[in-house]
Amino acid sequence: MTSSSSPSRKALSKIACNRLQKELTEWQLSPPAGFKHKVSDNLQRWVIEVTGAAGTLYAGETYQLQVDFPEHYPMEAPQVIFLNPAPMHPHIYSNGHICLDILYDSWSPAMTVSSVCISILSMLSSSPAKQRPADNDRYVRNCRNGRSPKETRWWFHDDTV
Repeated sequence: MTSSSSPSRKALSKIACNRLQKELTEWQLSPPAGFKHKVSDNLQRWVIEVTGAAGTLYAGETYQLQVDFPEHYPMEAPQVIFLNPAPMHPHIYSNGHICLDILYDSWSPAMTVSSVCISILSMLSSSPAKQRPADNDRYVRNCRNGRSPKETRWWFHDDTV
């Protein structure tokens, strides 16, 4: 993904900075299994390495998540996308956008980066087949001008994977 696909970002609020510092400290002490935070000096954008869980279609495969935090995190959900190449999955588009309700309509300020990562790994682990969403080509074509996944009206109809 290019930087043009990131949302226009305002500086983090004091609440967001404090919360992210706390989450980063907790992550460094006890990272979720299968994830590694790539250290940078940018608190507003995290890059996280994801390793597929053993016994799944993605076992041992490594992908990268980019997490962009909005000004009013955690009251507003972060934008989470897979960097190229995105895994083949029925809820992950080839441009890295993820169709997962907790990233949009079901977001709660009680969620953390760790809980989001665990949900994404669970989603990957439950997939019975490596395939793109049926509407992948149309969706990606409509996102060409850097549209954020947060601008999409997602239809959460399949909770089997």
